[in-house]
Amino acid sequence: MGHLKVDLLVVGASFAGLACARAAALAGLSVMVLEKKTAAGAKLHTTGIIVKDAVDSVPWLAEVPPALVRRIEGVRLYAPDMHHVDLHAPGYWFWATDAPALLDWMVDSTRACGVDVRLGMLFEQALWLDGRWEVPLTHGPCITATYLVGADGPHSRVAKALGLSRNTRFLYGVEHEYQGARMAPDLLHCFIDRKLAPGYIGWALEGVGVSQIGLARRMVHDDAGALRLEPLLRKIAPVVTPGDAPPVAVRAGMIPCGGVLPVVAREGALLVGDAAGMVSPVTAGGIHTALLHGQGAGEAVARFVRGEVGDPATWFVRGYPGFRLKRTLRWAFDHFQNDWMFNRLLGTPPMRRMAELVYFHRKGRSLPRG
Repeated sequence: MGHLKVDLLVVGASFAGLACARAAALAGLSVMVLEKKTAAGAKLHTTGIIVKDAVDSVPWLAEVPPALVRRIEGVRLYAPDMHHVDLHAPGYWFWATDAPALLDWMVDSTRACGVDVRLGMLFEQALWLDGRWEVPLTHGPCITATYLVGADGPHSRVAKALGLSRNTRFLYGVEHEYQGARMAPDLLHCFIDRKLAPGYIGWALEGVGVSQIGLARRMVHDDAGALRLEPLLRKIAPVVTPGDAPPVAVRAGMIPCGGVLPVVAREGALLVGDAAGMVSPVTAGGIHTALLHGQGAGEAVARFVRGEVGDPATWFVRGYPGFRLKRTLRWAFDHFQNDWMFNRLLGTPPMRRMAELVYFHRKGRSLPRG
């Protein structure tokens, strides 16, 4: 089948992988992306919410077609007994997105920058030979790459093949999309209930062309099959109703919640996005960090290939988010979640401030420059 040589091989046409590939190509590298799915937007495990911080810090998002996004102005947080508080921050909002269409658009945008994106191509192994990676494909050429980036999700094949750390702590979530659901508009509705969603929450929002209603819980002993959306729908019926029609789409999957993994790089290779555990342990949000650090990884690899800096595996990954506060909150939520406490305290100034920190507070921080 022959050989193909590239400066950078990215495995996974994810938010992180495409941001990395695009940034490296714009910096002058030859780049290839391998994606096992036949469409990047197929079988997603994300609600697709993008925080304003990402829109402000990732220039690429300014190019997103307006039809793929919708602004959400605030959060309505419900206690287990269903009383609620509304949370807003001056000038802050979220994007609800048509996540499948957004990722497919990102593939086209990345290709327009010169990246060779190959869909339906499964990564199986990589060999480190003479200072380069050899990646044989079952149905395709053998790829020789100067650098390898794994952006292939929470169960990363790249991490396994390269002996890097792998995610072991997960939330399991399910989300339905409905036409004609009814709820207070322009809000992200979040529902706390230890029985229905231990370790996480239920949610509902008016998305792009559909309404999204979902539920996630901490996984214990691979009990993902125990998660059902119907009990949440019955409970929230007074404030959110999907209507009489069945869902037009259903998505489900596991979300890493243990924070960034201890070993995410080795000579000539690194992990980004979910593959690196780069997901908030509290909110399970990962698109912002995926785009930001994916872009940074692409730029760092380009500088390395040009001989300007050392291997990003030795310095760039040190700038990955530590999530210290959120790991502490995750531990507390896992061990002390109590419906009685939320019923009594939701709406008090300390609890309100904590909720605002979770949903709105983002500390901007520059990426290391080598």
